[in-house]
Amino acid sequence: MLLHLVAEFDLQRDVVPWLAARGWAAALDTSGKSSALYVVNVERNSKIIYTWKGNERNTHIGLYDLQTKQNEHLYMFERDLRIISCSVNNERTLLAVSFRQYTEEERVSRLLQSVSKYLTLLIEIHPINNVRVLKAVDSCVQVQFLYPVEGRNNSTESRLLLVSEDKYIEQFDIHVAEEEHKVVIQNSGQLPRARVADDLIWAQWDMMEQRLFYIVPKESRSTLKCVQFYPDEGFNSILESHLDISVNDTQLKLVNFGYDHCQDQDVASKSLNLQVFTSKAGGFCVCYSLASDTPDEIRYSIYFLHKGYNKTFTVSLERTESHQLKEVAFMNLDYYVAAYLPGQFLHLLNIEHPDLLCYSLFLTGEDARIDMLQNCSIQSPLMSTVLDCRVGSMYAVSISDSALLQFLQNSKQDSERLAALHCALLYFRHTEDLEMQIIWWISENLSTCHSFDPIQEFIIASLYCRMCPETHNLDKLLPYTSLLDWIGIIPGVTCATDIISLPVLEFQNSKGFWEKLNSNLESVKYAEPHLHYHSNVLRREWRNLSEEREERRTTAYMRNIFENAKKVLSHLDTWDSEERLVPLFQEEDYQQQLLMGLMVAQLKDHLMRHLQYVGKKKIDQIVLDYVANLLNLVHRIMKEVWRRYQLHSCIFCFDERGSTGEFAVFHIMSRILEAANGMCMPLPPGFHTLHFGLGVRCLPLHTLLHYIDTGVLHLTETCVGKLLKDLDDTEKNEKLKFSIVMRLPEALSQKVRQFWNHPINANFIARKYVKLLLEKLGNRQSSSPMPERLSVPVEFLPLNYLTNMLAEIENQGVHPYEKQDHVNVRFVEETALKHTMTFLGLKYS
Repeated sequence: MLLHLVAEFDLQRDVVPWLAARGWAAALDTSGKSSALYVVNVERNSKIIYTWKGNERNTHIGLYDLQTKQNEHLYMFERDLRIISCSVNNERTLLAVSFRQYTEEERVSRLLQSVSKYLTLLIEIHPINNVRVLKAVDSCVQVQFLYPVEGRNNSTESRLLLVSEDKYIEQFDIHVAEEEHKVVIQNSGQLPRARVADDLIWAQWDMMEQRLFYIVPKESRSTLKCVQFYPDEGFNSILESHLDISVNDTQLKLVNFGYDHCQDQDVASKSLNLQVFTSKAGGFCVCYSLASDTPDEIRYSIYFLHKGYNKTFTVSLERTESHQLKEVAFMNLDYYVAAYLPGQFLHLLNIEHPDLLCYSLFLTGEDARIDMLQNCSIQSPLMSTVLDCRVGSMYAVSISDSALLQFLQNSKQDSERLAALHCALLYFRHTEDLEMQIIWWISENLSTCHSFDPIQEFIIASLYCRMCPETHNLDKLLPYTSLLDWIGIIPGVTCATDIISLPVLEFQNSKGFWEKLNSNLESVKYAEPHLHYHSNVLRREWRNLSEEREERRTTAYMRNIFENAKKVLSHLDTWDSEERLVPLFQEEDYQQQLLMGLMVAQLKDHLMRHLQYVGKKKIDQIVLDYVANLLNLVHRIMKEVWRRYQLHSCIFCFDERGSTGEFAVFHIMSRILEAANGMCMPLPPGFHTLHFGLGVRCLPLHTLLHYIDTGVLHLTETCVGKLLKDLDDTEKNEKLKFSIVMRLPEALSQKVRQFWNHPINANFIARKYVKLLLEKLGNRQSSSPMPERLSVPVEFLPLNYLTNMLAEIENQGVHPYEKQDHVNVRFVEETALKHTMTFLGLKYS
């Protein structure tokens, strides 16, 4: 079971023992069929209001405080009533109650046609004192007190919302005063009231943010509106959005305005099944269950208003027993919206990144089972909270990290793997143990993921998770995935995407959610995908600079690039002062430092264009953190792999063959290199040296050379120099050395050939030296004096002529091997004589 539920409140556990201790439990019906005890509302300050029938069928109202775990008796009616709605103000001095006095049959039988069916009362309860009638009508009324900002406990004013079945909402202003240790209502006449909304067909209350969402039907489409209530400034309409939702119902549907336990279930099932969910990051979703013409299908739409599109899902059901089919229930998990059909499926839809289906989890069978929620009579009154209205239990809902990892390990499809990997990295944020287990999973499944690279996803998503909390709007500028699109399918699910009009916001100087939502909408207007940083320009620039001639690498631009790289490595050193398990960061790597510096420069330019208000100093820090974190993540992968296969630094001992563990690590490093090349991502200095060292130990010669020729293995000065010095000159080793030497780039060749004292190497160096000198010669002529030659003249005219000519070129100041003083004309002459004598089978003295 992927979702983990913890019971925060349960009527049988938290209330029944308290009632029994006071002699009220005798009136409770233990058969489970009675509605004697049930929850009627959940208030903003974590207080749950419930009602029960006491002795002589009196109707009681009680309150349970989730924080103190204490019950409190609020009020008692000395008659048997059906409580429709109930709310208590923040100070617990006023109680608003709506109830049904009589059923239609009772009114007729008792000749009470002139008596109203429903009554709404305002009661002073500190202490219990006056009762004022707010409404006496034949239509049902819901009540809800507004709550001030947290921390403000004493107020002389309370405001109350009344929602009428006649499709209007009004607000009552109530002034109270303390008189002789009593809190009483000051208003002697009619309470001041204001109309909030008219002609609505659906409404939802957001208790935490004190917001009212409601829908007004139109001819072809409906309009969703939002009213924001303020602690001291009344209220105002702040949002309007047109939805392609056809509303034919005449029955008003209310969400989070309490729960009418006795409501006709047939009426409830036919009313509009729609909920609005918001997220901390400025996400705004409308979840809507659609009617389906096919009995074995379920359809529902999610309007991602903060993204400008909606997705309609059609799910083919596995079992179609009519008695099991219920409407889809929706839950708010902040980062996800859950669509749940008991016994069928659980669909976790990613709110922040809904564009690709592969980032939403669709579960069936055992994975989708939620034992505690076997019916759809649930509401999501708070974020990551579910209230089971029938049972009277409220649960904290979260995604189980252990169940998610198990799901990841057992997944057979790429869509499941991607969704689970994304959820583990971005939903759970940064945890060492979870990160380790993900790395282990990646190391075991590199060959099973066909439509994405798990290493790329791990690095990109981890960077996104670590960096985005630092600065507002950074999440819109950094990539969160390596995928550009997704063409895969989810079995049994079809999805249709439609572009919708963006909601219109009307607010001034508003902070928090509305500011974030507005920022999200602005990103959509400016084509959000194009705002994310990508490496196309970086790749092109890196390739161009890598091919620059040596003399052009000393420009101010290049010095700045390498200064950037030094800052990154220095920044990284301050994070990790411990001795590193993996031998990385122990040498300089020109190409990787060039790429590091370029990434710093280009990412800085990208952020400066869109985050000008942040400031250069802050952006410099963000960029350094980003590139340093990138290198650290590669090192983290290597460290976990190193530990798992129990490797140590002996991999540079070339006289032994590699173990099975070393071969596994070599394969993983090859995939890391492939991932880095795909994203144009720098690697820690020393990575190529380590990779090549493992290759020498693990691969046969022909495979090793093939990997070098195809660019899988990179020859580095450190590793090649050690190989040439440490291996003796057996026939097998000579073949290996010569094959490596022949593949060295010119600049690297000049540095490392000196480490191999072998005739073949000397002959090659001499030939190369002669070739370079002759290329410099051209048609120049010179009459400079002859340089000093061997102390004993050699009477070999062809060699004499060649050495004289080379000495003349040298004397003109041409020296290809300036850093190797021993390579000169005398070296060429000696090498030529040695080679000739060896070829003739003679001894050279």
